[in-house]
Amino acid sequence: MKTKPESAASAPLLPTADAAVAAFGATVAETLNSMSHLSVPMPSIAQLQADYIQQATALWNQSLQQFQALAGSAVDKAAAPAPKPVLSDRRFSAPDWANPASAFTAQLYLLNARTLLGLADQLQGDEKVKQRIRFAVQQWVDAASPSNYLALNPEAQRKALETKGESITQGLQHLWHDIRQGHVSQTDESLFEVGRNVATSEGSVVFENELFQLLEYKPLTAKVHERPMLFVPPCINKYYILDLQPDNSLIRYTVEQGHRVFVMSWRNADESMSTFTWDQYIEDAVIRAIEVTRDISGADQINTLGFCVGGTLLTTALAVLAARGEKPASSMTLLTTLLDFSNTGILDLFIDEAMVRMRERSIGPDSPKGGGLLKGQELASTFSFLRPNDLVWNYVVGNYLKGETPPPFDLLYWNSDSTNLPGPMYCWYLRHTYLENRLMKPGDLTVCGHPLDLALVDAPAYIYASREDHIVPWDAAYRNTQVLSGSKGKKRFVLGASGHIAGVINPPVKKKRSHWIGGTAALPASAETWLDKAREQPGSWWTDWSQWTASHAGRQIAAPKAAGSRRYPVIEPAPGRYVKQKA
Repeated sequence: MKTKPESAASAPLLPTADAAVAAFGATVAETLNSMSHLSVPMPSIAQLQADYIQQATALWNQSLQQFQALAGSAVDKAAAPAPKPVLSDRRFSAPDWANPASAFTAQLYLLNARTLLGLADQLQGDEKVKQRIRFAVQQWVDAASPSNYLALNPEAQRKALETKGESITQGLQHLWHDIRQGHVSQTDESLFEVGRNVATSEGSVVFENELFQLLEYKPLTAKVHERPMLFVPPCINKYYILDLQPDNSLIRYTVEQGHRVFVMSWRNADESMSTFTWDQYIEDAVIRAIEVTRDISGADQINTLGFCVGGTLLTTALAVLAARGEKPASSMTLLTTLLDFSNTGILDLFIDEAMVRMRERSIGPDSPKGGGLLKGQELASTFSFLRPNDLVWNYVVGNYLKGETPPPFDLLYWNSDSTNLPGPMYCWYLRHTYLENRLMKPGDLTVCGHPLDLALVDAPAYIYASREDHIVPWDAAYRNTQVLSGSKGKKRFVLGASGHIAGVINPPVKKKRSHWIGGTAALPASAETWLDKAREQPGSWWTDWSQWTASHAGRQIAAPKAAGSRRYPVIEPAPGRYVKQKA
């Protein structure tokens, strides 16, 4: 994800009333007040001091010997320790960091970083405040790395000399380009175009309203399953994470398995949508997509798939329909989805009552205009700084200090293609899930006029999680097996390797990573208990999912010769207009 400087265009994100300013002040005051109750045991401080002095002294003596040897002093050069790069950290692993001055700078930085983080770890007091302080210290530590500064980075200096300053010129040009576009370039975005070399699976737009377009993909088999598949992607990103390139497209793979595939393409919210609510996203988007998919296909039931927040929206919509006595889903697949928000991982650091109230008063229903927009680049910035070395500073060094153009990478191009969200919808989601965790409590919320009970969703459920996911912790996704109690024994949980995106987008042809599958016994309450008995399988989880989905897709029928229907004629070719709208 990428960052964007504050500008006039992002003004709606800021509090526009005294109450909002007060709410922000309350957040700061609350954190500072909580910090006053934190303490570090004196023995811990003493031990940190002793360790620091010992290691700093050893580092200084070692570096001094290296300097003397380099200067040709009386010290025996053979006896002096040879300078070597700081191999424990890839930021300093290049040979340039082996010279004594750079090695000393890097090693002293790492020592200071370990000491500061160790001090943060020794804090005693409120757990959430401790985590926030450690996160802030980690951000400062990562930003202070000598590799991030031209005057301290020997790799960048060498390149500047070798290119006679051309790398610095290129770096300044890259910096100016990124300032104008509003985010740090993580890939060469000029090499990609939606509909040309990403999001290229052949299909048609067969329905649209002010919230989404519905895409139907051209069959690749002579026969298809009688029950079609509807994908509900996350509305905080563009849908084509599921259709990057032909060889890593989950959409194309599903079509190849003989499914008639429909996919929602969310509209990038603009000012005309600034008052849209969560209920509208359920009623006028997900439920409407289910209705249109059934109407076009003529199927009473359909297979469904939701990814991330798309899974939360899908489950909510199916629960609303169940309350109305409707059961349109033959199956439901949830990919890295939260329904029980009791464990939200690192994102929990950012959310408390004061923060949510500030949002509600600036872009939510309590704002002077009754709404606003959450800019996509703000979300992108938040996600980037969850992994700052990989998603921020790595590109600062490469793009600006070394003047390098980042290599083409379809996933990172998608990552930069951010989307806005309506403020009221976002605020409802933030309060009732991340802050209060009410979604999974039967009857605690009313959505589209019905008390919400996720247990009413009794469709067979395939629940997938990624083991290294820092957005949706895998054990939190496992909780869905308990929340969806209506599915009873018709649930399957599969754990994939890697993270939130890479774990999901793992085509079988790549023969990468592995996944874990449980036994035939009932799913236990504990995620760790499940993992203890799970079997690791090489390769992608897609093949397991494909076999499971086929068992719920009905008999084979002749593939349709054309997209849409008389009632829902083709509007335009996929990928459609909505996905091309920029934030």
